[in-house]
Amino acid sequence: MSYLVTQYDMQDDSTRRQVFWLLKRLSSYSLWARKRDAWETFTNAYDKAVKTWPKSDPEQMSADLLPTIYEMLSLYNKGLDELAKGQRFVWREGQPFRSAITNYYTVTSYFFTDPRYWERGQQEAPYPPKVEALNRLMRASEYHGEQSPLEVPYLPHLSAHWTSPGGLLNPDAYKYEFYQLPYPVFPSNLPAVPPGTEQIVRSGQEVPVDGIWEPVAISREKVLGVIAFGAKREKNEGCFNYLVAGTRAPTITGEVHAATGKVDKVSTHWRLVWEDTRYKDGVIPDESEYFLERAPTDAPPDHGQPAEEIEVRTGDVCPVTGIWEAKDFENHRIEVSKGKVMPDVLASVPGSGERRVHWVTWRLVRQA
Repeated sequence: MSYLVTQYDMQDDSTRRQVFWLLKRLSSYSLWARKRDAWETFTNAYDKAVKTWPKSDPEQMSADLLPTIYEMLSLYNKGLDELAKGQRFVWREGQPFRSAITNYYTVTSYFFTDPRYWERGQQEAPYPPKVEALNRLMRASEYHGEQSPLEVPYLPHLSAHWTSPGGLLNPDAYKYEFYQLPYPVFPSNLPAVPPGTEQIVRSGQEVPVDGIWEPVAISREKVLGVIAFGAKREKNEGCFNYLVAGTRAPTITGEVHAATGKVDKVSTHWRLVWEDTRYKDGVIPDESEYFLERAPTDAPPDHGQPAEEIEVRTGDVCPVTGIWEAKDFENHRIEVSKGKVMPDVLASVPGSGERRVHWVTWRLVRQA
């Protein structure tokens, strides 16, 4: 798409700062720890759905996915243990985080295979409410661009994750057909990008250190246009990428051939911009700047006043911290914090006295 080139320019200082910050965020301990925590919440909810949803319910979740789901949780734990020590091999082929992401694609492809909503590994229609509630919990573990630090095997048909910055910066890239991932909130003062180092590798060569690398074209002046001499000149040739030590530096995507639709894979030089030495001292620094929240623009002030009419269903994410009441169920009021999953209600069935789990509509009574 043309906007990838025209709207975001890697010669622009603001664009460079944003991409640099995003790659540090996507390779941070804190982001992967949040992915792990969100996945644990989903795992527990999915396990409960498999075990408690009535067998007569047409909206059944497959127990066959549970081993993969639990394996992912174990992989996240193993990866975080290593990353906390500054070990970044966890993103290489066959290693914990790389394997977790591979498994995630499997789970999302076979999450709900009812043919009314799914076909050949793709969601084809909006899920019913109970299933969508689980789907939201699953997607809460996903971050756009999370593949950035993953190893790219050096194969003819594969190239660097990012050739141009639009894939990271354009808000439309965060929108999918049936869900949307949150666009990151950048700090007001983004740090400057380091000037770069003298460390350069070519596509296909082994990457010596973990960090953020920039593809560059290297040239020298020539005597009579034949013999190169003088200092090297390095010109940006695309988007920054995060490369892990021990992998082979990837190619970048070239021109698309109009006649065939094929895309060239172009060999390039990669210059180290920033070496990642985080966590090697065993310390996880404050990384809260990676998770700033967007300031509300039209929300009314919250002074504990009676709330406007807001309703959500069991399994939805709570939109407002406050006191909530289950409709059609007397004396069922609870306090729920924003971001938590709305619960079900255990109550007696009229006429029989038997206590059952009910999926209910919750009405906001008062903001906290």
